[in-house]
Amino acid sequence: MAEMSYPVIIRDLRSDEFAGAIEVITRGMRDNPLHIQALGADPEARIAGLKRMFDNVLPLISRKGVVLGAFDGNELLGVAGMLSPGNCRPAPLEMLIILPKIFSAAGVRGFGRVVRWLNAWKKHDLREPHWHLGPVAVDGHLQGRGIGSALMMEYCTRLDSQHAAGYLETDKRINVTFYEKFGFQTVAESLVLGVPNWFMRRPAS
Repeated sequence: MAEMSYPVIIRDLRSDEFAGAIEVITRGMRDNPLHIQALGADPEARIAGLKRMFDNVLPLISRKGVVLGAFDGNELLGVAGMLSPGNCRPAPLEMLIILPKIFSAAGVRGFGRVVRWLNAWKKHDLREPHWHLGPVAVDGHLQGRGIGSALMMEYCTRLDSQHAAGYLETDKRINVTFYEKFGFQTVAESLVLGVPNWFMRRPAS
């Protein structure tokens, strides 16, 4: 695992810190393959779309689980969302609220792609109770310094304290190796919007 170049403190985010967290997420995940496919080739347009999407998604994750932040003093470096067992998919009423906001974020062409993407992920969701991980993002200029590892260690500690399984999706092969270091195993692979995706489970301790 990468060595951290400075101390990192992991704690639950407060709601007044969500705006900064969304900035970190959008910079850190701007060039993810699925985001390019769904939101287009223009990086600035992707950032704008991701901000609108996570402006709605992050509070939902917080209500149904935990949003972790990695800090160096008061500076937010990385973010990880954890949805509690039974809460990893929006309820029908929540979808009615979220879908128009996805349309606003993705536009006419992107909306259909985002819906196909979410439906593809839903088909692979674990049937057993689990803590659903995501998003996991480190600010773009800070990646590779051990911040993601610090977030993952906290996530795994919380899972193990509850003897709970973990689950995640990723659209980057390099992430598969990273998550394997924390006990995740690939349980399925699939093309989503033409992009390879890996679905990974961490067994309960």
